[in-house]
Amino acid sequence: MSIMANRFDEDAGVVTRTRTKKKTKRPPKFRVLLHNDDYTTREFVVSVLSTVFHLGETDAVRVMMHVHNNGVGVAGVYTREIAETKVAIVERLAREHEYPLRLSIEPEENED
Repeated sequence: MSIMANRFDEDAGVVTRTRTKKKTKRPPKFRVLLHNDDYTTREFVVSVLSTVFHLGETDAVRVMMHVHNNGVGVAGVYTREIAETKVAIVERLAREHEYPLRLSIEPEENED
């Protein structure tokens, strides 16, 4: 959004315009977290990370092992709407395969 202001210079007989631009603020980002459980297979988690979060196989395995060893891990960082959609997709896939896989989202800390 820009704001325009007109100014008349009497000496030159000219109207000048000053345009002030407002800086657009980036939407907040959210981390999608995968939570470890004792039932969801590693293969399913890698598959989800590859297909839904578009990670390469090496990165998908790395994230899966991090979740397995630490209890929780970041699958990706997105705007709220995209993060919520990815969580819903993965939860639906997990239910269809009868896995109790849990995901959550949390705000990413600001880098300001």
